[in-house]
Amino acid sequence: MLPNHPALSEPADPRSPLTGLGRAHWAELADHMLRSVRPYASPGGALIQLPGPPSHSGRHSDGLEGFARTMLLAAFRLRGERGDGGLAQRLADGIRAGVDPSAPDAWPLPDAVPQARVEAASIALSLWLTEPWLWDELDDRTRERVLAWLARSAASFHHANNWVWFRIVVSTFLRRHGGSASGEQLEADLAFHETLVRADGWMSDGEERAYDHYNCWALHFYPLLWARMAGEACEHGRRRRYAERLADALPRLLALIGADGTPLLQGRSLIYRFAPAAPLWLAATLDEEELDPARRASLPDPGMLRRAASGMLGSFLRRGAPDERGLLTQGLGQSWPAMSQSYSGPGSPYWAVKGMAGLMLPADHPVWTAREAELLVERGPQRDVIEAAGWELVSAPADGIVRVTNHGTDHALPGEQRSDSPWYARLAYSTATVPPVSAASWDRPLDNAVVLVDGVGRGSHRTGFERLPTQGRARLSRARAHWMLDRDDDYDAGHPRRGTALLGPWVTVASIVHGVDELRLICVDEASDGVPLARLGLECSGWPIDDAAEPSARATAHGIEAVTAAGLRSGLQLVAGPLEPGLRRLRDVSPLGPRTAVPLARAVPGSLADGAVIGVLVSLRGDRERAARPTLTVGDRDSVSVAWPDDTVVDTVVFEVPAHRF
Repeated sequence: MLPNHPALSEPADPRSPLTGLGRAHWAELADHMLRSVRPYASPGGALIQLPGPPSHSGRHSDGLEGFARTMLLAAFRLRGERGDGGLAQRLADGIRAGVDPSAPDAWPLPDAVPQARVEAASIALSLWLTEPWLWDELDDRTRERVLAWLARSAASFHHANNWVWFRIVVSTFLRRHGGSASGEQLEADLAFHETLVRADGWMSDGEERAYDHYNCWALHFYPLLWARMAGEACEHGRRRRYAERLADALPRLLALIGADGTPLLQGRSLIYRFAPAAPLWLAATLDEEELDPARRASLPDPGMLRRAASGMLGSFLRRGAPDERGLLTQGLGQSWPAMSQSYSGPGSPYWAVKGMAGLMLPADHPVWTAREAELLVERGPQRDVIEAAGWELVSAPADGIVRVTNHGTDHALPGEQRSDSPWYARLAYSTATVPPVSAASWDRPLDNAVVLVDGVGRGSHRTGFERLPTQGRARLSRARAHWMLDRDDDYDAGHPRRGTALLGPWVTVASIVHGVDELRLICVDEASDGVPLARLGLECSGWPIDDAAEPSARATAHGIEAVTAAGLRSGLQLVAGPLEPGLRRLRDVSPLGPRTAVPLARAVPGSLADGAVIGVLVSLRGDRERAARPTLTVGDRDSVSVAWPDDTVVDTVVFEVPAHRF
């Protein structure tokens, strides 16, 4: 099971029968990654200028990013090995040059370059993790300069999202070592974090419905490490709250990992790859001061935590990351720059090293010595709800794929009219697929969407939708369909984009998950203003699947199915309404393969009746089972009954007329 990767030479670990990976492999990979960036260091060692497209912050900032993020990996190695002279000396040399104003490779100032405020947190965290071997060994002048440089970050503006933790970490390090930092600002930042907290250990990355892997690599990662850094200055109840939230979130974080180790492919910054493993390692370190005995006893087995983290690492090793140079590039496996956001530079992918935090734990820690235990997806069918995000997740051991239906996340506020982000607003995401990523996919949703199509072929957007109450097994959302006539700017942070919107009818979508398949019921309501329904067509799209060659396609009794060479099948069956099946073929829109196929169902303009119910069954399967097509009984919009051929359950959905329709 050991991934075939040139960075690995150790034999498979006998305690890891599922992944083959043990601590020696993680350490070997970490050392390989650190060696591989050395040729790209500036003369003084303060910048790591990696090859690749620059970020919007520029090459100088990108060089700091390369240093700071690889420094964090070196810090994990130093702490886990209780010191390593070679690593510490190289870091010390880089720090000395970075904070020397006269050095040609001095770091950009955080009060002048916003991205430097992000990297300041990695530097402060690394210095705390390695205090005996690095910070304590720096000369007094360098320490004074480091504190002065960090103080510029602590005194600067930080965005009202996960960025608040960069200032918290930096401020706490400053206070720990006699530097200048506002205690009032620190308390305000900690209070702001509480406004991000939602149910079951989940947090939103800002006031919008922003749910993604920042829950893993930021909003759980920093609070627990910060609490330990702060020591007695962190009130005990606060530290316990942070630990309890991680414990609450853990079951669903683990459930969002596929049997092949791939995490849910949703949200921005996916070039950080295996960074979602970060909270798994922290969970293994929770102690009696952070959780009471009963809560600690309910935590997942250390062997499962390591299996999840190692599986995640292995999934990206198999995709070719790091590459033949030993570098992490802007992509998912190999380089694929379209995965990046505007803030992503060549050093950005090295936030993946947060997922290597287990290396700060010694070799005799239980998380390294326990025998691997199966993931949830490997143990049996899984079905769960992440209420905060509006996600229902399902998986089955037959193919190991985790699928999520989405009626709560769009990275926007309710009632806004913005373009759909492919990373947030789709109706479904999985561990085996990614949404098509191209200029066209921003202008018009191409997969896992229900869109109204106007006379010139433009597809509507749903961002700003309204979450509706759950009805039995049905999860619902309603949006005022809108078309974006322009957008304010081309800055890509993975978020939906603002601009001028043209309004249309109301579109309500209900998802009923049956087994691992999803029935989508759609009801379109005319509005008194905006584009008339009579001029609009409708398109329902299914799962995108990618391959090196064109996925094959075939007509089925009630729809269409596309299949990859490996047997991944995306199907769409017509259930109700004036629909015709179709297939969208795309090129070079996915890091998973250059050829993409998306099953469709279309209704032509003039065929849609106000308040009529339309239904399609979408499926994504890696097994040989067929999706069970239900039968719909539509008395009127107030009573839609769904009967499944393999179940005695009958689902009933009521589509209410929007109160603000007229």
